[in-house]
Amino acid sequence: MHTNTRKFLSGTIVAGMMLTTAVHAATNIGSGSVVGSGALSTNVVWDDNFPGSATGAVNGLLVTATVQPTLNMVISGSGTIALGNLTSASYSSGAVDIEVGTNAANGSSVTARSSNGGLKNASNATVFINSLTADEVADSYRFTSALNAAEDSAYSSFSQSASLSTEVNDNTTAHTLYTSNKPQALNNVDDLTFTVSAKPDIQTPAGSYSDVVVVTVTGNF
Repeated sequence: MHTNTRKFLSGTIVAGMMLTTAVHAATNIGSGSVVGSGALSTNVVWDDNFPGSATGAVNGLLVTATVQPTLNMVISGSGTIALGNLTSASYSSGAVDIEVGTNAANGSSVTARSSNGGLKNASNATVFINSLTADEVADSYRFTSALNAAEDSAYSSFSQSASLSTEVNDNTTAHTLYTSNKPQALNNVDDLTFTVSAKPDIQTPAGSYSDVVVVTVTGNF
């Protein structure tokens, strides 16, 4: 009788010790996870104390966002550069102002391309005012550009240039009017002036002449 009682008490003490040991050894008590991520699961670790704390950190919850690109070019005037009556004595010029605004990380550029390769005679498609002599007379047709305002960018490393001065005699070359290297504001302040000039030879045939200029802005995102 006494022996069985002692055995029962001894078994109870041992079970109690085993239970206590099992609880205090449970340092990983759960997990932290992101549904569908797989690789972002982590253990939740208990500090083995009552009162105490347990901690688990999911390292890598990604936050994403997008800033949509913007690129704008505003050209002054009505869309016509009128050079008026040309004379061989001096250049006749007309100009438009251009403003660029963009959030392109590497800035932007503006180019101008002649559609005709010069001023083309309305009555004779083989006669041009340009520096070539295919029509037997050399004239002059020029594109120039110059900065028109102070910098309008918040970036300290911002730079811009507009210094084109060239004869135009083909319809393939996109002449660079303007370049910048950082984003800049569209704030109603023109960035550059684009000027078109022409001077005929004294033997250039009379008549009406015209050209269509393609002005292109490119953002370097």
